[in-house]
Amino acid sequence: MRNSGRERICSAACLVPPLNNGVVLALIAYAVYSCSDASIKALSGQLGVFTIGFYIFLFAGLALLPIRPNGERWVNAWRMRRPWAVNARACTGVMSGAFSVLAFTTIPFAEAYALIFLSPFFVTLMSVIVLKEQVGVWRWTSLVAGFLGVLLVVRPGFKELEAGHFAALVVAVLAATSVILSRSLAGEERHTSIIGAVILYGVTFNGIAATVTGGLPIPAPSHLGWLALAGMLSAAGQVFLLRATQLAPASVIAPTNYSQIVWGIALGAAFFGEHPDWIAIVGLFVVGASGLITVVRERIRRVRVQPARIDRV
Repeated sequence: MRNSGRERICSAACLVPPLNNGVVLALIAYAVYSCSDASIKALSGQLGVFTIGFYIFLFAGLALLPIRPNGERWVNAWRMRRPWAVNARACTGVMSGAFSVLAFTTIPFAEAYALIFLSPFFVTLMSVIVLKEQVGVWRWTSLVAGFLGVLLVVRPGFKELEAGHFAALVVAVLAATSVILSRSLAGEERHTSIIGAVILYGVTFNGIAATVTGGLPIPAPSHLGWLALAGMLSAAGQVFLLRATQLAPASVIAPTNYSQIVWGIALGAAFFGEHPDWIAIVGLFVVGASGLITVVRERIRRVRVQPARIDRV
């Protein structure tokens, strides 16, 4: 399951050992997410996209069902303060999930992650157009560098572009849309409403789409194992990432997202025989570096604009 640049909502800190390093937990979370993606890739050519999506949302929902934020109840999830934004975010999350399954099951990990990590580029465009934010030269420069890095990885014109490449690009756009919607919902909506809508939409949409396009089969035990693993790993990633945000500021955790590029290369090479050449590795490094520069630059900017504190003795 994907949404914006990979944003996950859950509240199960009590299930995670009390560590004091949020960055370590965030790295673990993104490693778990990558393993979930690898579980999806293991089903390449064996099940349809919508069938995979249906069972992943189902197992993730079952794993998250016992978990809820303090003071919230699942039975009240339908009582939304801003239903249009919650439903729009759920739709982008569901569509992102479907396109990400297509991307991971048809193209190499490294290429999929490179395209998906274009989401900051689209977030910036939408921030300017929708939120009327001011974007400086540093941020535009880093985003252009990231785009050039993606071109080094994918190399359109030198490599044959497949449906998975376009699917990964759509995931980047949908992830950016989810980020913008999440910003508008921050602090105004119940977590149970947000995550409940995504799970409900995901199970319903993928179930109907799978039935219409050829039926919703009961997977073989081996396939069911991969689907359960992918869904539960996705839920576990949410748990770890939430605990990380409780131990460290979001601006400190944000750069750890790019560790998925390393995991993509490692998992692709170890289990799927995918070995990027040196040009692709350079491109991935550029993508990661441009993202890190953007995060660090924004953090510095926020510190500078904070009013100076006057301590009184």
